[in-house]
Amino acid sequence: MSQIMNYPVILSVLTLVLLSGFAWLGSAVRRRRKGDEDLEKDEYTVVLGATLTLLGLLIGFSFSMAISRYDQRKDYEEEEANAIGTEYQRADLMPDAAKAVVQAQLVRYLDLRIQRYQAHASVDVTDLANKTAQLQNEMWSTVSKAAVAQRDPISAVVVTGMNDVINRQGYTQAARWKRIPLPAWALMIVIALFSNFLIGYGEKRAQAFTLLVVPLAIAASFLLIADVDSPQGGLIRIAPQNMMTLADSLKPK
Repeated sequence: MSQIMNYPVILSVLTLVLLSGFAWLGSAVRRRRKGDEDLEKDEYTVVLGATLTLLGLLIGFSFSMAISRYDQRKDYEEEEANAIGTEYQRADLMPDAAKAVVQAQLVRYLDLRIQRYQAHASVDVTDLANKTAQLQNEMWSTVSKAAVAQRDPISAVVVTGMNDVINRQGYTQAARWKRIPLPAWALMIVIALFSNFLIGYGEKRAQAFTLLVVPLAIAASFLLIADVDSPQGGLIRIAPQNMMTLADSLKPK
């Protein structure tokens, strides 16, 4: 189920099919059931209202959670780009030989980070992650050796900047892992199924339009939530705009 969250459109279509099916199922059960409808009308109204209210609260809470984490991932992209750009400038304070090496490494590192942002969530990024980790080790080794050879405040500033570059990548990755929990998705889907069953049960005459309105609304809500919640899997994706701007500025003129 976790993989399908990276495909919001598929999730929405499956949700629409399931909810519509449960609405028709509820209508079919109602037509076959015999009894005094007036006696159960009040109870049915209370249960349906409570179920739809609970579903609305869950959808609103989930959307708010997805939006806050989406904003956090955007902020981390900006902070990571700033950290790389700042370290590139600090490298000017190093001896010429070390300066050229560090700045070249940072340009390569920036390119890898842009590739990571542009990769779809379904793509295997193991090789890209390994190259990034290896380059991080090389950059740290370069600045640490320069700092050991020349112990002064300038070297400390460069080392601190490189540490910030590496840490920002870790924060970005941690933000990617922060998704809406699967139990929350499961609860929303179950409540939605119950709601549509009750809506179908309350229809004396099963009509396609009336039985599709709520499923369509819920499926659209799930589409938006899943799209915003998926870091690089949906239509609403976080583009590394700050990093690409930085990369353009670092190109030789």
